Amino acid sequence: MPSASPSENRVLLVVDVQNDFCPGGALAVPGGDELPTIINKLSRRFAHVILTQDWHPEDHLSFASSHPGAKPFTSVELSYGPQILWPDHCVQNEEGAEFHPKLKVEHCEMIIRKGYHRDIDSYSAFFENDRTTPTGLAGYLRERGLNRLFLVGLATDFCIAYSALDARRLGFEVTVIESACRGIDLDGSLEASWLQMEEAGVIRA
Repeated sequence: MPSASPSENRVLLVVDVQNDFCPGGALAVPGGDELPTIINKLSRRFAHVILTQDWHPEDHLSFASSHPGAKPFTSVELSYGPQILWPDHCVQNEEGAEFHPKLKVEHCEMIIRKGYHRDIDSYSAFFENDRTTPTGLAGYLRERGLNRLFLVGLATDFCIAYSALDARRLGFEVTVIESACRGIDLDGSLEASWLQMEEAGVIRA
């Protein structure tokens, strides 16, 4: 990649590198704690960096604990369709929601918080899970002329894939840097997500 220039149109989108998604956290992704060092180094090659942060109220409807008798990783129907139920994670203002302490991206220009509405989950950095309620990220990127997105972070088969697919749908050029992502892989979700992304024109780097 070329060296960073303030006028460049590339942006590094760092997705959900938070304590609860790393080993020892409530919803740990295997190898998640390997990413801060990789991303720190990679981020120095980008003039523009944006972070996303899962940011749930404690009674969020995507939590199994909000549905009496339900178990994590089962599915329910919510107003916008099927929703996987997760262990409580990334609760607002708790340690699990904080960025991993080794993630050092001092020149981050923006943090997008998602999943803060109690009644709807939000995997994508662009839309909540109803697929229509925007976060505002697309408008921000367009206004600044940032149309080439490079995605890294957690988890490949959920928040990375949803963000990449939405970005393509919105007309952005998208690359997912595989070495700087880690996946959950629920029932083959990792392979399925890569197929979806590649079919949508996402570059796998």
